[in-house]
Amino acid sequence: MDNYNSSALECSVIAPLYNEADVVDELYQRLTTVMRGTGLRYELIFVDDGSRDNTLEKIKACAAADSHVSVVELRRNFGQTPALAAGFDAAQGDIIISMDGDLQHLPEEIPAFLSKINEGYDVVSGWRKQRVDNLVMRKIPSRIANRIASKISGVDIHDFGTTFKAYRKEIIDELKLYGEMHRFIPAIVSGKGARIVEIPITNIPRPKGKSNYGISRTFRVMFDLMTLRFVLGYASKPLHFFGKMALYCFAVSMAVTAYILYDKIAYHVPISVAHAPLAALAAILCLVGFILTSTGLIGEMICRVYFEATGAKIYSIRKIHRKKPATENSK
Repeated sequence: MDNYNSSALECSVIAPLYNEADVVDELYQRLTTVMRGTGLRYELIFVDDGSRDNTLEKIKACAAADSHVSVVELRRNFGQTPALAAGFDAAQGDIIISMDGDLQHLPEEIPAFLSKINEGYDVVSGWRKQRVDNLVMRKIPSRIANRIASKISGVDIHDFGTTFKAYRKEIIDELKLYGEMHRFIPAIVSGKGARIVEIPITNIPRPKGKSNYGISRTFRVMFDLMTLRFVLGYASKPLHFFGKMALYCFAVSMAVTAYILYDKIAYHVPISVAHAPLAALAAILCLVGFILTSTGLIGEMICRVYFEATGAKIYSIRKIHRKKPATENSK
């Protein structure tokens, strides 16, 4: 295999893998064919996310034979977002492409992403325009989640969920991933002025094996949408978020208190007899308001620590496997 200078890499392709031994060889061959056809200096980064089959052995064999291939071996199964984060941190190319490792994303469509990046876009997101997933379990929940995400973020794309995306490296370098927020990267970076475009991609049934996602993923996505709303609107000002709720509590508490006092003064109604439950509600709402305000202030302090802290990783790498390029003096 021909060697390359890693400092001059133009494109990195990242594919997280979890129990994908059946498709690894085909994935490697097709990616290699496509990337050679682009004429770019490239690298393929396979992230083994704690596979329990022989996925790791197969991709290590690829790395041993081809200096374009790197394998990031995680210590256990961390999940897709940490696996992608590990790949992003290892990537050295000016353009970074992420994709699933189960061949539902076609490597042959990579040039379309590169073309859009060359037009000046910072993020190119795939759009599964014609989905082949189950209607009730995947299509409908996905459509609802995408519409909510688009409305929350103000980013007009149809498919936040697909991993098949291309990024300029400087966009990824500024990104900190956690939870399962990889699907919302376009929404997160849009606030920094990133130019985003969406292109249709082919969506095919999984060629081999079975999906690692179930209905529980739908609920996780809904929680992530709540996180997205908080991150985009209040990550740097949590008091504004909790303060709004506190104000509502104080307002209702004051209204209830005013009504009780009016009834007491105007009609001499005994509070303990006629309005004991309302008085208790007013007191509870007032207490909740103070608690929410305190939570917001604590959040402000934590926020300061977060933005000043050193970047902690959300994954743990056991080892990175790659073939060392031969030097000019080697024989």
